[in-house]
Amino acid sequence: MKKVSNVFYITVAIIALTVVFGVVAPETYERITSNIQSFVSTSFGWYYLLLFAAFLILSLIIAISPYGKIRLGKDTDRPDFSTATWVAMLFSAGMGIGLVFYGASEPLSHYAINPATKEPGTGAALKEGLTYSYLHWGAPIWAMYGITALSLAFFQFRKDEPGLISSTLKPIFGNKMNGPWGVVVDVLAVFATAFGVATSLGFGAVQINAGLNHLFGLEIGFMSQFLIITVVTVLFIFSAWSGLSKGIKYLSNTNMVLAVLLLIIVIVVGPTLMILNLFTETFGLYIVNLLEMSFRTAPLVEDNRSFVDGWTIFYWAWWISWAPFVGMFIARISRGRTVREFLLGVIVIPTVFVSIWFAAFGSTAAFVHDSGKDLSNFPTELVLFNMFDQLPLSMVLSVIAILLIASFFITSADSATFVLGMQSTKGSLTPPNEVKLIWGVAQSAIAILLLYVGGLQAIQNTIIIAALPFSFVMILMTIGILKALREERWRIERNAQGK
Repeated sequence: MKKVSNVFYITVAIIALTVVFGVVAPETYERITSNIQSFVSTSFGWYYLLLFAAFLILSLIIAISPYGKIRLGKDTDRPDFSTATWVAMLFSAGMGIGLVFYGASEPLSHYAINPATKEPGTGAALKEGLTYSYLHWGAPIWAMYGITALSLAFFQFRKDEPGLISSTLKPIFGNKMNGPWGVVVDVLAVFATAFGVATSLGFGAVQINAGLNHLFGLEIGFMSQFLIITVVTVLFIFSAWSGLSKGIKYLSNTNMVLAVLLLIIVIVVGPTLMILNLFTETFGLYIVNLLEMSFRTAPLVEDNRSFVDGWTIFYWAWWISWAPFVGMFIARISRGRTVREFLLGVIVIPTVFVSIWFAAFGSTAAFVHDSGKDLSNFPTELVLFNMFDQLPLSMVLSVIAILLIASFFITSADSATFVLGMQSTKGSLTPPNEVKLIWGVAQSAIAILLLYVGGLQAIQNTIIIAALPFSFVMILMTIGILKALREERWRIERNAQGK
């Protein structure tokens, strides 16, 4: 434990106090965090919308500018992973369980329960619901991840700085980031990562439990979820112990194979022509209306403000809370790529894939719903499996979905233990196994405790609240990387001219 920094001990203490509060007084904790989260969403919604739009526009400008030729690493460095493996790894860490959890239920909700502007149950509501699903999981989020990861990768591999969030602020604050202020920034990042992943693990356990109950009658409850988390914890710790180039690499490739297989089967056995037609039209609508949807605040009384607050702004805060984890992991696997290749790959490829995913699962859910099976009455974790019941090969689809959730579960936890290990060992690219073991057990313990007291929603509120101060850090990171890229471009030009 010689490599462990103060960030480790401070964050562990804060996490312990938060979990104790959540366990001892869960109702009070949830009430307080819910009120604060509601205030943040209502008062800062406009800010989040502007921020994500700025990330998207700025990332595309950087990608096509002369900065795009700069390599994330030394000029002689080349990528550590093939493009296919790289895509699989960033996709698995970036969204994972969420795609399976919300793939059918979110578009269905936008269509049948609470559309943004249209009448529920209409064709217009279905099209709108799909385009908003693409928005919530597409380009703006990946642009935000891209800017965060770009900052980390540039300073880590081009400038040989530690792989820490605080290192990316040195162009602005200099060596002050080596002191207490740097510790504050890194503690905030570790806190958001630990609780964000723990919440995701809790949701994953709930859905695996729901799937096993649906297929085999396994009782839904804490004991089943406890056993699921315990088994998965053993698996992801074993994977984390084997290292980045083995465990996470193989798991990520497995994820992509299972995800593509499940997607293809749903397209084939579902309403194929409807899926293809809806994807073609709604993806076009998404591209045409991307800026309009990104800036929609629903400010007037007659606007559907509940949709914006409950979905778009909630998601924007939620994704910001994941930025330290996903950004650091994507940075770690992207050494050797050019800025242009990196940003376009991070934004375009996942956006297209998640759009196809939501088109397939959302269209199928709407088709099943309109055929007489009211899927809107089921809890989110059961929508998918009840949809499968109405399709051919339902058992095969459910089994693949459970395997995919479990695989994503393991990959997310595995990736998080690696990132947490980096952040709490002064940016080490090879954090000690004992540190990864501690973080792996800690994440699972947090998820188990919160499932026991029913506190997942409170912790979700907590990290959304934490996203607000971290968003200011991200703005500073963006200023820092722009300044560093400009200076690096000047240096390259001077060297080319022999000056």
